[in-house]
Amino acid sequence: MQLVVARIGRAHGIKGEVTVEVRTDEPELRLGPGAVLQTEPASAGPLTIETGRVHSGRLLLRFAGVKDRTGAEALRNILLIADVDPSEMPAEPDEYYDHQLMDLDVVLADGTEVGRITEISHLPSQDLFIVERPDGTEVMIPFVEEIVAEIDLQEQRCVITPPPGLIDDRAEIASTRDAEGDADADADAEGDADAEGDA
Repeated sequence: MQLVVARIGRAHGIKGEVTVEVRTDEPELRLGPGAVLQTEPASAGPLTIETGRVHSGRLLLRFAGVKDRTGAEALRNILLIADVDPSEMPAEPDEYYDHQLMDLDVVLADGTEVGRITEISHLPSQDLFIVERPDGTEVMIPFVEEIVAEIDLQEQRCVITPPPGLIDDRAEIASTRDAEGDADADADAEGDADAEGDA
């Protein structure tokens, strides 16, 4: 099975190094010297990691055969893909590979169906579950402990405890805003002090 573990960024310096956007919780395992990675597009690879180091909080890699800035720039935005045994589990008990989370049923604590995970988006600040709802619309769920209460791989479900407004229907949110607008209008009629408080 293949997993995207990084995306190549800008060239760094003049000796062929590149910055990478890490997309794995195990960079020391997946992105260490000697690792051979497939690529997307496939025509750019495979690439063998020659050296790796951290500089100003960013991982820098140099690939075999890439000796200068021009060669490094040619690799920009290429995805790096590792071959992983499907039965392999992450080292930490509360970590998961993307393929384990895909297609999980997302439900509230009371069992109410929310939808199904169709994509995992890896952002610099946090990961997001893209969840397709039964009506075909999508909602984004931050993969954080405060919201994702349980991942049950055996039952193939993800239990969430979302804050108000995260998964509410747009129509409900709009009607709530309308109600707030009416309340504000009433408050304005009663006096300026309330309006200043709202501001």
